[in-house]
Amino acid sequence: MDTGTHVIMGAGLVGLSTLDPALAQNAASFEAVLCGTMIGSVIPDIDTLLKLKDNATYIRHHRGVTHALPATVLWPTFITAGLHPFFPEASALHLWLWTCLAVVVHVGTDLFNAYGTQALRPFSNRWIALDMISIFDPFITGAHLAGFVLWYLFGRPGPTFLAVYALLIGYYFLRARHHRRAVNLVKQQIKGLEKIFLSPTMRWHAYHLAAIGEHHYYVGIVSGRRIRVIDTFIKAALPDHPAIPVLLSDKNVAAFLSFSPIYRYDFIEYGDYYELRLTDLRYYKSGHYPFVAVARADRRLNLLSSYTGWIYNTEKLERKLVPNVSTSD
Repeated sequence: MDTGTHVIMGAGLVGLSTLDPALAQNAASFEAVLCGTMIGSVIPDIDTLLKLKDNATYIRHHRGVTHALPATVLWPTFITAGLHPFFPEASALHLWLWTCLAVVVHVGTDLFNAYGTQALRPFSNRWIALDMISIFDPFITGAHLAGFVLWYLFGRPGPTFLAVYALLIGYYFLRARHHRRAVNLVKQQIKGLEKIFLSPTMRWHAYHLAAIGEHHYYVGIVSGRRIRVIDTFIKAALPDHPAIPVLLSDKNVAAFLSFSPIYRYDFIEYGDYYELRLTDLRYYKSGHYPFVAVARADRRLNLLSSYTGWIYNTEKLERKLVPNVSTSD
């Protein structure tokens, strides 16, 4: 989910925590839990700082180790150890438990969008992306905002957010059911698909579609019971060319390949250099596929420049691909 959603969910968990008798009887415990829950709700995304280094490192590691199974124990432990000296009268156990819940909720909700997480590390590096909930979901945000209004007007934050989260659990079940129906609809109307990627949109009944067939890739929109195919690409292996291994070894291309499960490629021979361009087909907007990786090598097979990230115009991409500079900014 986006950072704003994680923040409001942390605040909602603070309201829910008032149901804990140990916090009701100890003001220091409540204050500690308030801090711990808010920090725990956003701390797994500290790996966003990797973007300051370069996009390749960010793409490879974002929602990786910071969202892994050990992190769900280590984050609340570190936060509790850091906060408890400031709240010595607080219950360390209850502080840890509520902070742990905040971390688990953060990681758990991230599993349901198209980006996903590597939540099973260290047992598996596989990306888990259930594709059921948008990065920003108006219903989830609206439910929390309604809860905050009721909290302000009537007090009783515990029962209020108990009801909010019961409602949201039901909402997740409904989204999962609707997503499964959309997948079955795609299978019925486009035969022989090997893999289907449905990314939710802001509209309840609409999904972005990317799919792998036996001989083609498909990109389209699923809206209700209607499927509109926007693009069809021939499914082909990379050419047997000496520049390909060099271009694939570039860190930006490697980062892209570690993340993208469905992409098309363009290999172009220019006068004095080769270019490999990979385009993720899951992301389509207004005629563009903005998530790409590009690498260039000269005729002697020396890497010249590369880039991976979100690009919406050719001029900006060319500025990134300055000769002799491998950039990921």
